[in-house]
Amino acid sequence: MNIEVSEYLKKLPEWQIAVCNSLRNLVHETIPDVTERMQYGKPHYLKNGHYAAVISVAKDKVSFMLFHAAELSEIKGFFKSTSTPDRKTATITNGQQVDYTLLAGLLAQASASL
Repeated sequence: MNIEVSEYLKKLPEWQIAVCNSLRNLVHETIPDVTERMQYGKPHYLKNGHYAAVISVAKDKVSFMLFHAAELSEIKGFFKSTSTPDRKTATITNGQQVDYTLLAGLLAQASASL
């Protein structure tokens, strides 16, 4: 795992650290040969040199964006399209129950062709 990502995550509020670490582990388990790096101030994950996912932190949420996700169905109130057609984002707030198995499945589908 990338040391810059680890240092970035350590500075977050406790609940965001927990969510981000869960997402980070999910990515590494789903894409064993993933490349992890800080880019544009956020943890990015690449498979075979192509973007697979990014974790983005805001004051009151953590967003988990998947690339190459145009074919994935939206999940009302949780997983939705962005302004870019091939990207979809899961938004996680403090205290929210998260189905990480579902997110891993969506990541696996989105990154399968990379």
